[in-house]
Amino acid sequence: MKLLRTIALDPSDTFVFEPAAEPGDWAVSGAFRFWGGDPAVLEGKDRTAFRGGFLGVQSWGWSTLVQIVNVTEQDRAAVVELLARQLIDKLGAPDLDTARTAAEEEIIFAESLCDHPSDTLIAVHRTSENGEVRESFRTLRARGGPKPFKVFSFLEAEGEEQPQEEVDLAHLLAELKRE
Repeated sequence: MKLLRTIALDPSDTFVFEPAAEPGDWAVSGAFRFWGGDPAVLEGKDRTAFRGGFLGVQSWGWSTLVQIVNVTEQDRAAVVELLARQLIDKLGAPDLDTARTAAEEEIIFAESLCDHPSDTLIAVHRTSENGEVRESFRTLRARGGPKPFKVFSFLEAEGEEQPQEEVDLAHLLAELKRE
């Protein structure tokens, strides 16, 4: 059995997300955090979280990458319970049974992303099209099999095509200075 944990290969998440997830936090997609809002009006760090963040279950922060890890039944049950409590505390779920049902659905979805070898990294890209949120996922593996991860050593990507986006670093820096 496998689940997702956040991973930080460098400190960049602390600059682009508010808040950034703690490394090693259990993770889910987190798209539900944007339900009921209009992604088109998001700006700054909220927009960045929408476009490319996984939600850390305990920290309630965002992470660019997650890592597939092996877990026990007890780990899985604890993650479901933790997420259910967060859904009550952070989002006002009406009761624990309702929150557990929603948490279970999120964990099942996270498990569906784990059909790759342990230690594989996953990145998400979200878009909003005609009022619907669309997620695509890419896997990243070190060339030649598992090795200690280094920031720029990933050469293989699987999944949907890379989004065709350009990043204006000068604009991002100006936004950070204003915040």
